[in-house]
Amino acid sequence: MRALLAFARRSIRPTTRAAALLAAVVTAPAWAADTMVVMLDQATITKMPERASTLVIGNPLIADVSVQAGGLLVVTGKGYGSTNMIALDRSGAVLAERRIEVVEAQDRIVVVYRGVNRESYSCTPNCEPRITLGDSQDHFNRTMQQSDARSARAQAAAGH
Repeated sequence: MRALLAFARRSIRPTTRAAALLAAVVTAPAWAADTMVVMLDQATITKMPERASTLVIGNPLIADVSVQAGGLLVVTGKGYGSTNMIALDRSGAVLAERRIEVVEAQDRIVVVYRGVNRESYSCTPNCEPRITLGDSQDHFNRTMQQSDARSARAQAAAGH
């Protein structure tokens, strides 16, 4: 951008310089400077750029996006890390790009280490096992089985 401005100052007439500067600003993606921070296992809502017809997620294991009516996007944190989201128009031109960073949820979490094995508990207000990426396989699987059994019983009780 600096090189473009320096070139414009030295060798282009004022009206052409203004047009070149305007073109550089207009073609810059609207989301480029934005970083969306999403908590793991939580969702946030944002607006899709106008004229966007395609959304690309760099790594869907980190974040997932679903498009809702009215151009609303629901962004869900799936795994720790960062990825990007690119909005394209019908011709494939990039309209916008946005970085998505997925971080640890801000609730009260207690992490217990038993040697190299890690277990996570959500303590809001009582400590209960929590399904957390990075926990030992035994703790994760045991907690997941309990969660699945609870969900199955709730669905059965509701008549589904």
